[in-house]
Amino acid sequence: MYVIQNGTLYTMDGQGVIQADLRVDNGKITEIGPNLSTEGAQVIDAAGKCVTPGFVDAHSHVGGIMGSGPNQEDLNEITNPLTPELDAYYGINPRDEIFDTVIRQGITTSCVAPGSANVVCGWVVAYKSAGKDRLVRRPVAMKAAMGINPKGCYSPRNQAPMTRMAIANIMRTYLRNVKEYMQKKADAGDDPAKLPPYDLGLEHGIPVLEKKIPLKVHSYMHDMMTLLEIAKEFDILVTVDHAQGASDFLEELNDPHIHGVIFGPTCEPLFPGEGGKLDYECCKGLDDEGVSVAVMTDGPVTTVNMLLFEMGECVRRGMDPVRALAMVTSNAAKIVGVSDRVGSLTVGKDADILIWSKMPTVATDAILEQVIIDGETVYREGSAS
Repeated sequence: MYVIQNGTLYTMDGQGVIQADLRVDNGKITEIGPNLSTEGAQVIDAAGKCVTPGFVDAHSHVGGIMGSGPNQEDLNEITNPLTPELDAYYGINPRDEIFDTVIRQGITTSCVAPGSANVVCGWVVAYKSAGKDRLVRRPVAMKAAMGINPKGCYSPRNQAPMTRMAIANIMRTYLRNVKEYMQKKADAGDDPAKLPPYDLGLEHGIPVLEKKIPLKVHSYMHDMMTLLEIAKEFDILVTVDHAQGASDFLEELNDPHIHGVIFGPTCEPLFPGEGGKLDYECCKGLDDEGVSVAVMTDGPVTTVNMLLFEMGECVRRGMDPVRALAMVTSNAAKIVGVSDRVGSLTVGKDADILIWSKMPTVATDAILEQVIIDGETVYREGSAS
């Protein structure tokens, strides 16, 4: 048990920004308030420092080394445009050195997805950067992709999808097949003889049709409107991932079928045309519209230190610094579906905590001094821990 004393707590919940102490016991936040008793507790003095929730990276591929060779692809099955039966859980190497790197960036939970080569890619999981029990939730989404990724992978083979027409058709056909499969199972009732043949790929789509998890879709520019049309047609929840060009569709994306928008990574454009509009200002615009918005690293495809840079750019374009922090804490946790455990400094939640020298969304020289996951210090600045 220990108490973090005298810090400025950015709780990212209803308490807002407060001067208070925070008690941690058995990996959970157990008490927040002024002048907490320290009897029997270790004391961490955070006077003059900012204490925030651990960062949640809402779109990542960490732990599934995605390189150029065939032996480097553990989260990107580029063999069939339709692979819903896959599960990112089996592609994560928990001992990958990348997790040490993401910890030093303040990322305590990552939403780890299969890669975007295929139109439907498989299940997505939420995974901690360290700890004894690192799987937070499985699944949290079904990954899918539109635009240049599936086109770029399959058109050189003269195989569908070569066009956006085919991508939309493949996605619709899959969702229609899941819907029909669900109906056949319902019609069978208690008679196993009437059940349709078991299909893992269709089974994985059932939580999407039941709105238990969103379809997490790699999409840019006008692909976002195709995605919204499909979401309305099947009455499903979707997240719009990457979302460059979202500033053109702020009102349209304020729709109950949009579970969230995850912007970035802004080290692009990788794809001239569809990925060439780096409109950081869309994050403030979406937030003003009431849309849940987050930012991502997409690491290790791109650098895993993108979150601080992206938040800072949004602040530079007029976003409130605390609202910018929400994009990697409370908003990200809500979009990923893990806000019951992480994303805010709230009594009862996991003790995933960052201690900063200054407010990281406004101070370019802010130093991350300590990272705590499930109540255990996993990084301290200047230490080998």
